[in-house]
Amino acid sequence: MTRAVWLKADDEVGDWDARRRRITTGLEAGVDWVLVDREDVEQVRELGQVNVAAFGTNDRRISESDDEADESDRAKPDATIVGKDSEGDGTLDLPGEHSGSADISRLQRANGHTSGVFVRIREQAYESFAETAAADAEYTIVVGEDWKIIPLENLIARIGDETTLIAGVQTADEARTAFETLEHGADAVLLDTDDPDEIRKTVQTRDAAERETLDLVWATVTAIEQTSSADRVCVDTGNLFEHDEGMLVGSMSRGLFFVHAETAESPYVASRPFRVNAGAVHAYVRTPDGSTKYLSELKSGDEVQVVDTEGNTRETVVGRAKIERRPMFRVQAEVNGDMIETLLQNAETIKVATADGRKSVTDLAVDDEVLVYYEDTARHFGETVEESIIEK
Repeated sequence: MTRAVWLKADDEVGDWDARRRRITTGLEAGVDWVLVDREDVEQVRELGQVNVAAFGTNDRRISESDDEADESDRAKPDATIVGKDSEGDGTLDLPGEHSGSADISRLQRANGHTSGVFVRIREQAYESFAETAAADAEYTIVVGEDWKIIPLENLIARIGDETTLIAGVQTADEARTAFETLEHGADAVLLDTDDPDEIRKTVQTRDAAERETLDLVWATVTAIEQTSSADRVCVDTGNLFEHDEGMLVGSMSRGLFFVHAETAESPYVASRPFRVNAGAVHAYVRTPDGSTKYLSELKSGDEVQVVDTEGNTRETVVGRAKIERRPMFRVQAEVNGDMIETLLQNAETIKVATADGRKSVTDLAVDDEVLVYYEDTARHFGETVEESIIEK
């Protein structure tokens, strides 16, 4: 499930200078959407690349016809949101029957244009209104007032699969709660704050909610031997690694070895805290979506998965893949009665995680325990498959 952060930046925030400051902070932090008033769409696009949603007005149809036909593409929003200054936010009274709702009628006339609804949950009637509107809305934004968690729980349970459900929040802590509610959580949050720290922390919360935690296990080294030279790959990334981080690589897709990034200082070689010397070109490396790629396939702009020794993951972008011919070690280990192996360069700077701490591959010995990620599945083009594949 992909989470998203929307940033509220309409006229309730203040004048354009105030809105622009908030939007710029959001763009720098990495928000996914900005929600503004219709007249600000083109100005937002001039600030940077981001999805732009815009509140419609009571007298404007969502459909791209009539007055919208003359607008430039840059002035058109990626999604139009109804409900502001209308029934959704309580400016106009809710109709006795939802079939009489002007907001819902406008959603039904969207004619294929991406649309959404904004609802302030003032009382139970608005929760019911949001539930009905969600049937016609691609995006359903709900902002709680006195009650926040209970209405969100109800809507996740009732409409979570019908629409992209977006919960209004003002802090990163509220965003975390929204993403975790009923385990499934909201699909996105609409953040309403000027605080740069809260904006950045909310984006970090989104990223953390996206990431998986892996169950790393110990494997016992059964053989380590020098081999002839091979083409090995250094993966240089656009981010710095923490001391306990590295990548998962291996000759067998079912068993990947934890290889440390070159963060350690050495009396002979400067550290390269952006690099993992990952092994030979044939080896697999794990990617953020849980699939694998061959090291030989990696190129600038690709994403690979970073993992720490506790199994926490994040993603990073490849800056370059550096391939050179080097002498190698073959490392074989046993896990769950199965033999896995990989080729690593014969050099003191290449380190793996062992039960005794970080250890250079040149110091590795039989019976050492090394950290690995093991899954008893086969892979086809990097994806797990239910079939028998022999790797040896």
